[in-house]
Formats: sequence, C-alpha cells, structure tokens
Amino acid sequence: MAPTNEQIAELFENMGSLLEMKGDTIFKIRAYQRAARIIEQLSSPLAQAVENGEDLTKIPGVGKAISEKIAEFIGTGQVAAYQRLLEELPTGVLDLKDIPGIGPKTAVAIGVELGISTVEGVAEAAADGRLAGLPRMGQKAADRILRHIEAFQAIGSRTPIGQALPIAEEVIAALRKQCPEIGPLFPAGSLRRWEETIGDIDLIGTAPDPEAVGDALVALPMVKDVLVHGPKKTSVVVESGMQIDLRIGEPGTFGALLQYFTGSQQHNIRLRDYANRKGLSLNEYGIINTETGKVEEFADEEGFYARLGLPWMPPELRTGVYELDAGLADSLPRLIQATDLKGDLHLHSEWSDGNDPIELMIEATEAQGYEYMALTDHSASLGVANGLTNERLESQISLLRSMQKNYDITILCGSECDIRANGDMDYPDEILAQLDWVVASVHSAMGQDQATMTARIIKAMEHPSVTIIGHLTTRLLGQREPVEFDLEAVLQAARNTGTALEINASPERLDLKDTHAYRARELGVPLVINTDSHHHTHLDKRRFGVAVARRAWCRPEDILNTMSREEFLEVIRTPKPERLSVFDRRRNGTVSE
Repeated sequence: MAPTNEQIAELFENMGSLLEMKGDTIFKIRAYQRAARIIEQLSSPLAQAVENGEDLTKIPGVGKAISEKIAEFIGTGQVAAYQRLLEELPTGVLDLKDIPGIGPKTAVAIGVELGISTVEGVAEAAADGRLAGLPRMGQKAADRILRHIEAFQAIGSRTPIGQALPIAEEVIAALRKQCPEIGPLFPAGSLRRWEETIGDIDLIGTAPDPEAVGDALVALPMVKDVLVHGPKKTSVVVESGMQIDLRIGEPGTFGALLQYFTGSQQHNIRLRDYANRKGLSLNEYGIINTETGKVEEFADEEGFYARLGLPWMPPELRTGVYELDAGLADSLPRLIQATDLKGDLHLHSEWSDGNDPIELMIEATEAQGYEYMALTDHSASLGVANGLTNERLESQISLLRSMQKNYDITILCGSECDIRANGDMDYPDEILAQLDWVVASVHSAMGQDQATMTARIIKAMEHPSVTIIGHLTTRLLGQREPVEFDLEAVLQAARNTGTALEINASPERLDLKDTHAYRARELGVPLVINTDSHHHTHLDKRRFGVAVARRAWCRPEDILNTMSREEFLEVIRTPKPERLSVFDRRRNGTVSE
C-alpha cells in the first residue's frame, strides 16, 4: 500500500527534527518542517499525483529535492537520506523530541550522555537526579520536564479540541469575572484555528493592568503548577495537564499580536515572505518598513491584513497552503456558519442508546430554530446499543408520523443502519423504503483490509435507500484508529451514486476530517453536518462540525442541511443519483465571496 500523505508528512517532520539535532542549517531544517505542514493539509493523495506524473514542485513548499524524496518514499517505502540520519544519531532520540522542555541538543545529550531513548527513561532520570546533571539543565528544569511527562502520560501529547475548548472557555470566563476591566481576550494558536487536537492553550488579550490578569490566572483553583509569571506573559498547567499561556498586550498592537500567535507557522512564513517582497517585515508588534524602520501598529487583524493588501483571512483557513493565493485573487469563500444550518439529521433517542425520550429530542431540536430533523436510532445488529428490530422500527415510524401534527418542525423517520461486513444493509429493502433518511454506518468488522472495506462501503452507497454514510472512517480521536479504505475511490463513488457524506460533529469523532471534507467538496459530494446527539444537550456540538467544514473551505451551498425545508425535501425525495442535479443547481447558483 502506497504511503499516505500523513506518513509522508511525518517523514519530513522527522527529517527536520534530526537535522536540527545535528545542528544543520536553519534553512534546510525549516524547509523540511514546512513541507511536512503543507503535505498534512493536502486533500489529494500524493501517491496518486506521483502515479499520474504530476509536477510536485508546484505545491507550495515542495522543491526539487523534496519532490524527489517523496517519489523515492512512494516508490520504495523508504528514503536513503532519512536512514542515514537515523544511523548518525542515538537510537530512539526521535521519541524524545515531543517532550516539552527538551530541545534538539538536549535530546541528543540525553541519548549520548545518559544512554536514554525512551520517555519513561527520561522520567526516571529526572526523578533520580541524572537529568539535572546535564549541561544547561539544572534541577528546576528537570522537575518541570518530569511534570510535563506525567501530564503527557496522563492525556497524551495533544488534547482533542472537545476537551481543550471548554477549558479555555472556563478560564476566560473566570478571568473576566476576576478582572472586569479586561479588554478583548481570545484563544489563539491551534484552538482558534479549530484544529482537531490542541497542544497548549494560547490566550491573547489586552487589559489596563496586565499583571493583575496574570495574578488572577495563577490564583485559579484549577491551576496546579506555575511555569512562568511575568508582567506580560504567564504560563500555567491546569489539573487536566494542559498548559495555558496567557499574553497581555497593548490595545494598539492587539491586531498584530493576535495574528502572530494565531498562526499557523506555515501561514505566517508565507505571509512574511510576501511582506518581505513588499519591503516590509512582520512581527508580533506590527509591520515594519524595512527602509525607514518605522513600526506600524494595528488594533485589529483586519487592519493588519489590509496594510498588506490582503483581505482578512478566517483563522480556520490559515494553513499556509491555499489561502494566500486565494486572498490575492479575491476568491476567499464565504464560509459556512452555525446559523446557516437548518436541521440535524443524526439523532438518537432512548429507543436505542440515547438518553432522552423522542419528545424531548424533537423539542430540543425545534428550540434550535431548525426546520427539519431526523431521528436515527440504531439498527438491530448493534445489540450493545439496543438496536431496533424490524418490528420496533416500524412501530417508531408509525409513532413519528402520528406526532408530526404536534410540531412545526418536519420530523423525518430515519435509522442509523449498520453496514454489514459484506456490504449488505442491516434492514431488508422493504423496511428501508419506508424511511425518509438512512444513515449507513460501519460499526463492526473494522479490521477488514483496504480492498474489502472499500468494496463494503461502496456497496452500501449503491443502495437506493441509503441517503448518507455516517462517520465514514469510524475513528475516535485518541481512542480508535480509522478503518482502512481507498478514500479517493469512496469519494468518487459518493459523487457517482448521489450519496451524501457526514461531517460528524461529535468532538470525539470529527469524521470526516477537514482534508477529507475538502476533497469531497472539490468533487461535488453533498456534505451534511450532524451532531450524532445521544442527549438533547449534545445539539450544541454542531459548532465542532461547522469548524471542520470551514477548514474544508465549505460555503453554505456545499452543505446539504443549510437548505430550506422545501429545497431539502426536494433533494431527498428525488431518486438517486438524480438528486445531485437538484443539489448542484443550488450549489453552483451562488458565487463565493
């Protein structure tokens, strides 16, 4: 099987780290790191591009040397230059690079001087004093590294956004309560860009008394360790193990500060290169005219980007891949917002594994202002979820039809129907034909090989009653790896059959992921943002799915459940695949802004 984009990106990230450990030139190191970041964001598989003979050097950040290494990796499964780097450095030294507080030189010293190559070994050396004995280390630094390792072992190196965002929101609310005079205060970094996992939480703000805000942060009950406490920057570790970095700037420089710490690194690199060509230099304080040395300050990001002759760029798009060129061409899309959604089409009740009765789920959905919803309890094969037998599903359909008269919201009779191991549906055709909306999902036999799983999913798509594929990859962030299938073949089949694909907004899933959704949008596959709610309070999680869609450059027109009730019903009542023409008319009728 050809290497995935993720595997290629990891290769170059590791090469950059190894070169940094060797003390190689910064330009070479950054070239590999930039290539890794860019490749992670690509929607189309590089393996296919190589097979088609495409010129990889047209990709931002991919020059001739890196292009050749990509081809070598895809063709042979390894890169000779990478193997040589591994041989030149202590075994296992790469495993140490993700430990906070351990830089490249320290990682090498730990490997050479202490003969340690594992995170566990570093923890032991920190506990028994050996780590503190290394040059430029000391006991305080060793203790800090030990605390980071303990947090790392508890929750992993990165935290799913569904866990990180509530922490950030709680901290911001607490700081505003303690410091009412505080000005703007926003998350920055990967959290503001709505990446699926978060490293540290960056908070950027302004205040008349910056020190008072830092004092309030260190005094919060959830804080278990203070790493830095200064007049403008304070860093703490909270009970969950997450690090929070608070920076308070001057109101007049807030725009540049927020932009700088929002990133991404690759976005800022491309922006800096662009500015340099205009005789300007960028930093966290503003924009500098390189001839005069004059620093221009900006109170907001809009002014910062406008000074460069660019439109403001939504943080979700700041990956360093496509957004700068689109901004220069005035072709950035009007991205979808949560208020654009008109319905939720993946909801569970206490009839299967949900927590609430049907009435409460309907009322809660209606309270969101939605025009339509679909109840999609599990099918019979998922016994652990109390899946509905044929008879129970028919009873539910009858009940829902009778309940419609009590509600203004349109209630669609649906099911989350298992895709069996051979691709058959878990209900007979005559039962499925009674439903308005069928979410077909994989819940079993997840270890199938790529070819078998691909054929299984495509067979489900070809079923005339299957409306949408739910949580396509089946992944659970930090808990379960995605199943293996040919993504491009599945996306093409979705388009050909008129089958929609779900962006599952459950923060444990975020499935489709952003790059997959980007490619689906490119191919014209109808996308639907659902919450997969098992409790009426889960409906608010739609914001996570909207963020995935925004990172995939989706406009409202690209998302099926932004349609009005009448438009939506017209689509789903049109036989497959003819319904695509209805979707396409609406999708192509509005030009992106």
